[in-house]
Amino acid sequence: MRISRRHLLAGSAAAAAAPAQTGSAPQPATGRVFTGEALREIAFPLGGIGTGTVSLGGYGNLRDWEIFNRPNKGGVLPFTFAALRLSGGGLAKPRIRVLERIPLPPFTGGSGVPRETAIGLPHFQEATFTGAYPFAHVRFRDARLPVEVSLEAFNPMIPLETGDSSLPVAILAYRVTSRARSRLDAALAFSLMNPAGYDGVSRLHSRRASFFGQNFNEFRSADGQRGLFLSSRKYAADSTHYGSLALLTSVADTSYRLEWDHGPWWDDFQEWWDEFLSKGRFPGNASQPSAEGETEYATLASHFSLAPGESRQVVHVLAWHFPNTENYWTSEPEHKGEPLPNHYGSRWPSAWEPAAYTLSHYESLRARSLRYRDTLFSSTLPAPVLDAVSSQASILRTNTVMVLAGPKTLAFEGCNDNGGCCPMNCTHVFNYEQAMAHLYPDVERGMREIDFLVNMRPDGSMSFRTPVPLRQGGNHIHPAADGQMGCVLKVYREWQLGAGDEWLRKLWPKVRRALEYAWAKWDADRDGVMEGEQHNTYDIEFYGPNSMMGSLYLGALLAASKMAAHLGDQAAARAYQDLFRQGAARLDRLLWNGEYYVQKVDESQPKAAKYQYGEGCLSDQLLGQWFAEVVNLGKLLPHDHVQKALDSIYRYNFRQEFETLPNAQRIYALEDEKGLLLCSWPQGKRPALPFVYSDEVWTGIEYQVAAHLIYEGRVKEGLAIVDAVRSRYDGRRRNPWNEVECGHHYARAMSSWSVLTALSGFSWSAPRRELGFRPRTSPDRFRCLFSTGTSWGAYSQERTAGKLAARIQVEGGRLEMAALRLPFENAAAQLTSAVPATLAVSAGEAVIRFASPVALRQGEKLELSLG
Repeated sequence: MRISRRHLLAGSAAAAAAPAQTGSAPQPATGRVFTGEALREIAFPLGGIGTGTVSLGGYGNLRDWEIFNRPNKGGVLPFTFAALRLSGGGLAKPRIRVLERIPLPPFTGGSGVPRETAIGLPHFQEATFTGAYPFAHVRFRDARLPVEVSLEAFNPMIPLETGDSSLPVAILAYRVTSRARSRLDAALAFSLMNPAGYDGVSRLHSRRASFFGQNFNEFRSADGQRGLFLSSRKYAADSTHYGSLALLTSVADTSYRLEWDHGPWWDDFQEWWDEFLSKGRFPGNASQPSAEGETEYATLASHFSLAPGESRQVVHVLAWHFPNTENYWTSEPEHKGEPLPNHYGSRWPSAWEPAAYTLSHYESLRARSLRYRDTLFSSTLPAPVLDAVSSQASILRTNTVMVLAGPKTLAFEGCNDNGGCCPMNCTHVFNYEQAMAHLYPDVERGMREIDFLVNMRPDGSMSFRTPVPLRQGGNHIHPAADGQMGCVLKVYREWQLGAGDEWLRKLWPKVRRALEYAWAKWDADRDGVMEGEQHNTYDIEFYGPNSMMGSLYLGALLAASKMAAHLGDQAAARAYQDLFRQGAARLDRLLWNGEYYVQKVDESQPKAAKYQYGEGCLSDQLLGQWFAEVVNLGKLLPHDHVQKALDSIYRYNFRQEFETLPNAQRIYALEDEKGLLLCSWPQGKRPALPFVYSDEVWTGIEYQVAAHLIYEGRVKEGLAIVDAVRSRYDGRRRNPWNEVECGHHYARAMSSWSVLTALSGFSWSAPRRELGFRPRTSPDRFRCLFSTGTSWGAYSQERTAGKLAARIQVEGGRLEMAALRLPFENAAAQLTSAVPATLAVSAGEAVIRFASPVALRQGEKLELSLG
């Protein structure tokens, strides 16, 4: 078809999302739906990159208050909840409902069920929770009320727009629709504890704690916005206890109470209830700084009336500002407890400003975030994949990822209940993570700069963990073989995604040293195969050749040869390329057993007597080849052996149940659940003490193997693994937005992004300005989100016999494209395009080269056809 300029540049704003669907399985265009027992474990993180989060529970409640620069699983702010009061509309008397579902059992506690969540007040009978990150939707149901009520909760999340995706806010938009036959009066009251001064981990049951004092609540109104500002005058601005909270709305008719009445026993809550029930408004009382050891509760109420059938939305922006992170994790006494200014804290003077910014730009922030959600969920990818990709991107918002002033990207491996796990920037765990690199490449590049410009030592070794404060050379522990080689591959990825030649030149001398350190430590004979002591992601050392480290080493050599050639370092390029070829052949000869790659344990090493895997079938055995697929490096090992090894991993390691598996290690799958073991010994010869995590199931490795299977055409098998993971995280057994390993929100799970790139066959080379797709599912009618690092959007295609119609639509950023590669067989086909281009078809691939690069900006698209 002929493409006009109008078609080329047409926007996509009018594109409609698919109709809503229901059911327990994740559904395209809406997300995954939960109700009843499946609501119990849900905690949907709301917050910005590096800001911490508060989670929306499955009932519609706020839980896990982790906005204080550290994890806080199970942490609640007492008497922080929203409630709806209704009067008129045929009601005999006013009614109040907490805007949450009735909690599910158990109802336990030595003094009864804890009261500080307002569990003792009337709630809605039922709720349905739909999650499509970053949006959650809760529909409340109660046949006794003349209204329908729903909640849309989200945090702004826009690919490539790090600033607006790093707002310390949770947006809560309640919609109330009248079913009454006459006018209905409503008041939506949001109550908050003032938490300024809170240490972020202590369990709060009332407004009294030693860290409170001089807490001050204010009502503010400016520029059509009004709300509560909660702070403390007790702490200096550089204290880790310093901070503020804000709750804003744009509703014009509001009332408020800045302090609940004080009294013994339960008087304060009882009097709040009585006042709201009988009067429906609050008096707008003045407030004084609280007494030492005490804080205050405050309430903001929005008032409105509804005619029969009328609907009204009340938007709340909850914002926080706790600008100083406590260095609680360090083992160095001189730095223990040090305040570390965080990046978001330096952007805003208090919580009021990000709240006001968000409310002022609400429509734009919501529209751009919806564009990301809808582009992802309108994909033709299977629902469990969309669920995995979207849900695990939430890890970027949790306390796993920290951004200090600078900005400096620092990250734990995951989060324990009250503190980060395994600090900081662990190179081997972040080998697996792909979401941040594709969604927020500037944040990812910050990690690379710390890896190479800070953590590199004079001998070429790298600190695989980052001490804080940062110091040259990092810490003094041994380097990690997989982490160091993976860092070379990650630099190649960042460069291919668009970091630029200047950035590459800045890092290149350190990249060379990091790679060539292998010749001193792990490949002393320079034969292209690692044999030495190899510390790795299993927290032990492998001794002797193995394909896990070996394939990462091969990938690093090949990537380095390409970077060297591009920068004009031809001698290094040839040396790395030659060693790659030599090593690939040697590793294959040494380790291929006819079904998969094994480890040749170096038994001359005293420590090799335990914690090896030997003849085992390791799920990670092709880790470097998987990474090579993600960055389009090509094959590192013989293709037929790669395929057969993947088949063996699936056959031997993917279990249909765990009831019959004895496991003395950590438990991540059990009973009737399905999952992928880290290792098995199908031919026997299991060591008495194999490597320490061998019987475990890690979602990050499951996604890595699933993606690799898909890259090799094993789509059914790869999807079976993804489905197994998401079935375990079903809301009843586990939280779907918190995949655990060594801690909550574990970074390795962000390997789920590679399942998207595998199914779409996405590739992008910014230096060559070359984009490619090779759909491996629904190729006749395919659609999927893509992100190049400088742009993001949707690729779609329709295929019939000998014909292909393709569209690239940019939703954000700028895409400058010189060539496009697509799967196509008809060598006699003609190209129809609105811009001058040539077509070459060979080996099942069409290569379209544009006469001059095509530049597409947000809202623009390119359509072309072959046939």
